[in-house]
Amino acid sequence: MMMNRAITWVYRLMPFAVLLFALPALARIGGGEHYTGGSSDSGSGGGDGGGGEILGWLIVLAIQHPVVGVPLLIGFLIVAWYMKSQEGSASTKKAIQQADAQVRTNVSAQAVTGWVNALKAKDPSFDLLHLFDNVKKLFVEVQGAWFKRNLEPVRRYLSDATYQRLALQMKLLELQGVRDAISDYAVLDLQIIGLEQNEHFDTAHVRVKAQMRDADAPANASDEQALALAAKKPPEQFIEVWSFVRKPGAKTNTARELSSGKCPNCGAPFEGGAANSCQFCNAVVNSGNYDWVLAEITQGSEFTRGGDAVEGFARAKQTDPALNTETLEDRGSLVFWRWVEAQATGDTTKLAKLSGTDYLTWLSNDLADLKSRQKRKVFLECAVGAVNTRRLDNDGTNDLVHLEIRWSARMGIGPINEKPPALPVVPQRWVFTLQRKPGAATNAANGMSTNRCPNCSAPLSDNGQPSCEFCGTLLQSGERDWVLKDARVWESWAAMKRPAMAQAPAASAPRDRVASKEERERLLYMMAAMAAADGNVDARERALLKECSQRWSVAWANVELALGAGTGLFDRLVQKGSPEAEHFMSELVSMALIDGKIDRSERKMLEAAAHHMGVGGDKLKSMIGTG
Repeated sequence: MMMNRAITWVYRLMPFAVLLFALPALARIGGGEHYTGGSSDSGSGGGDGGGGEILGWLIVLAIQHPVVGVPLLIGFLIVAWYMKSQEGSASTKKAIQQADAQVRTNVSAQAVTGWVNALKAKDPSFDLLHLFDNVKKLFVEVQGAWFKRNLEPVRRYLSDATYQRLALQMKLLELQGVRDAISDYAVLDLQIIGLEQNEHFDTAHVRVKAQMRDADAPANASDEQALALAAKKPPEQFIEVWSFVRKPGAKTNTARELSSGKCPNCGAPFEGGAANSCQFCNAVVNSGNYDWVLAEITQGSEFTRGGDAVEGFARAKQTDPALNTETLEDRGSLVFWRWVEAQATGDTTKLAKLSGTDYLTWLSNDLADLKSRQKRKVFLECAVGAVNTRRLDNDGTNDLVHLEIRWSARMGIGPINEKPPALPVVPQRWVFTLQRKPGAATNAANGMSTNRCPNCSAPLSDNGQPSCEFCGTLLQSGERDWVLKDARVWESWAAMKRPAMAQAPAASAPRDRVASKEERERLLYMMAAMAAADGNVDARERALLKECSQRWSVAWANVELALGAGTGLFDRLVQKGSPEAEHFMSELVSMALIDGKIDRSERKMLEAAAHHMGVGGDKLKSMIGTG
């Protein structure tokens, strides 16, 4: 009887065990709740749910009443251990991300004082509390605009890429037949956690700890119906980092702030509009030249501070003094979201002003081929974790910038007008290469407003024409600004032959530090897609995948889902025995070396993976020896 009662209490305490290690999923602007891991767009929940107190109570009970307390304590620990072992589950991922977010965004009071003093040295009127007031107000306004599915009221505060990101993710939700239902959103705490300064921009990183209720609602649900659904959900906490950019010469002037409905340049009333230009002085208000502009929303678990030297940047800057990574990455993010939109809708017209002719033609033909086979590309729950400038060089005809973009999505190929296939959320790692003609210079006046004509500064429309409708400047040629030349998966880019001028990497180029759980997950899903490519997954391949799944804490159910999803999880697969396969193996070795050594079991796993990838044993030994 006593044991039965204890078992009953174990089941009653299961929810609290879950709370000890896991957190519910969140829904926030821009799909941040969907990004599985990790420089530009990305969170986590908060709170431990009281699990620690329950554990303490059970220990006391076990000491005072061992007959009842010991079985309860053992049952509780078993349930807690099981929940923690299921790291593939969304809730446990949130718990892990929460811990990571706390670590990544923790700063000392001394560091905060230093950053504030650095800003005051350039802008004596700078007031951190005033900045926080504006951030809090913006947070509430952005959430309201997201819920109302109308971003125009907050467009003035956002860089062009940030606006494009939110607008497209709203459209992707609509394509899924849902809308984001949120309520009771509130900022709990604000903290400046980083400052990056150069001759072009000051970038202030603000940690936003907030909470809200959220739910998915049908796309045709009214605001009242959506709010009713959200009200049934418990409030959840999360951490994001909002990065604000401003030109170093800009000064705080409370009488001329966008938050007060004024032009930050001339102080005239500013009512907004798609042009984001003051009708009195023609200032581009979201350029960052006059006031802070929101250039990034990063999940706390993915926040990293900048500072690494970019290969080829100093050389490129000699002919373009206004060149800076802030606008390069904003432009790259803008291109990325238009690229996603073109494929998700099957319409490349919105990419016409941002892409070179060759790539646009290739993409149009690729989408037309899918359509002829009654197929379409699917991008669900798409979110960006990072945009980083990797390298600048020249191919003999054009200047090139290579931007690494880490993102995630439920991505695949499905039938037209049918429900998308079941797909796991797969981390992706791509490099977008943009090109422009030698001699082209950065338009500093446009700043972070990167969706503008480089000649007349007019905002670019979506009319599908390759030229500016205001001044007639041809944009696809890259004569004046960066346009898309190529987009490919990381392994494919890394294995490409580098231009002669870029053969020797800069001495200051950092060793690749991507070693997150999401990178391991990406590599495992790619291995699964390759194994399934020939339609037959043999026992040896399945055993290898299962071993990787266990060692890398990726739920086997998700791997099986990837096996059944076919090759559509990735745009193209690594070819066995190719230079790309060798680079893929070097990534696996880096994963194994994350703790500084490779044990016997890991070596066996790597040997099996090398056989699977068609990489010789000597190559593998060399990778392990130099890793």
